[in-house]
Amino acid sequence: MKKRRTGSIRYEIAADIQMRFEEIVRTLGLNYIDLGNVVCLRSFGSAARRVVARCHGMSKVLQVAMRIKAFYVLEFIAERFDGLTPEVQDETIIHELMHIPGNFGGGFRHHDHVTGDNVKQLHKKYREARRLAEGR
Repeated sequence: MKKRRTGSIRYEIAADIQMRFEEIVRTLGLNYIDLGNVVCLRSFGSAARRVVARCHGMSKVLQVAMRIKAFYVLEFIAERFDGLTPEVQDETIIHELMHIPGNFGGGFRHHDHVTGDNVKQLHKKYREARRLAEGR
C-alpha cells in the first residue's frame, strides 16, 4: 500500500515569477492577458507527481456571483520548478500562460492547444524578441 503524505500545501506570492511572467506577456504582445488579474504563486508540499506548475481559472458562475472579472492563478511547485534552468522555467511559464484563452473569460485552454511544439515555438519567438530588444 502506498504511503500518502499528510499535511497541507503552503502557498506564497511569487514576485520573482510574476515579474518574469509579465515580461514574457509584454514581450510577446499578449495584450488579451489582463496582468492585474493574474497572480503567480509558489506552492510547497504538493503531493502531485510529475507536475511542475498549474493554471487555475475562476469559473463564470463564480465571477458573476462575486461580481468580479476573470482571474487566473499560475501555481509553480517549488520543489520541481525552482531547480530548473532559467530557460526551462521560461518554457514552463509560457506553457501555463498558454492555458489562458484569448477571451480572458475565466476558462482554460487544454493540451490540444498547449502542446510541447506550440510552447517551444512561442518560447523561440520570445527569445528572438528579447534579442532584438537588447540589440543583439
